[in-house]
Amino acid sequence: MAGTIWEFFGYRSDNKSTEAQNAAQNELCPIIKERCEKTFNDGVISGVCTLKPMTTDPVICCPIRLYADDYKILRDVSFKAFGEDFDLIPGRDAVSVAMTEQKCCVAVFGKRWGGELRLPQKLGRGGYFVDWVLAKLDSDGELLEFVAVEVQTIDTTGNYRNGYSELKINRNVVKTTAGLNWENVSKRILPQLIYKGQILQREEMCKKGLFFICPPPVFDHIASRLGGQDGLIRYALQPASITFLAYGHDMENPPKKSELLPLKEMLSHSTTVYKVQEAFNNVTLPEENVYKDAILKALGKE
Repeated sequence: MAGTIWEFFGYRSDNKSTEAQNAAQNELCPIIKERCEKTFNDGVISGVCTLKPMTTDPVICCPIRLYADDYKILRDVSFKAFGEDFDLIPGRDAVSVAMTEQKCCVAVFGKRWGGELRLPQKLGRGGYFVDWVLAKLDSDGELLEFVAVEVQTIDTTGNYRNGYSELKINRNVVKTTAGLNWENVSKRILPQLIYKGQILQREEMCKKGLFFICPPPVFDHIASRLGGQDGLIRYALQPASITFLAYGHDMENPPKKSELLPLKEMLSHSTTVYKVQEAFNNVTLPEENVYKDAILKALGKE
């Protein structure tokens, strides 16, 4: 596999504006206004937000890239789940804000907001973190309902160190051996979605289930693994819901050189954890005797 670095420290790799070059020089993530967290194995800050495979469109590979526009994705989820544009407040401040201002608000628990909340595993051992919990509070600071939010991009394979070096030193875009690890969609993402969805549908105050946010190609691979989007029957929001939200680059509204390329919601699809699990377990098997045929071929006896 091969590809190029398409976004580097927040900006398009072919963007040579002062802002883009300063972000790279200072290793700054312009989305969260902090040092970039994406690193190589040796700890060097890589700054890679998006990769472009040679034969397909760019794919966001850093989750923080999806937090652009001041966490717009969380505001979108809040509106879809709770029906209004409530203020999003860091979790541990939310009760005080609701009571002081005497109005409903949404407490946000997640990294840089109010800390991630852990879902316990069976028998209390270990547990999964949920990326975000959005909890609607009334004007007295009492909990009314909540939803959970997972944000996933895609892991990479191969190596883009040469691409990083060329961009960091010369602001040149070159071909790398980097690719995308689609196998993780089946191995890691889907089992976790099913597990978390099953736990959340038993929560009396989780009335709209789990929201899963990802780039469009990640959703496409999930849907393909599950037998196609048409097999994931649409349902209204409910405790057993899994709502897929796909966000990609808004290529129709190019920004100024000094600004980041905006993101746009490309898809919203609500189904249930039962439908996802049913589709995940419905394995399509190959023809019979494929092992025998492979052995005979290797023995030169086909």
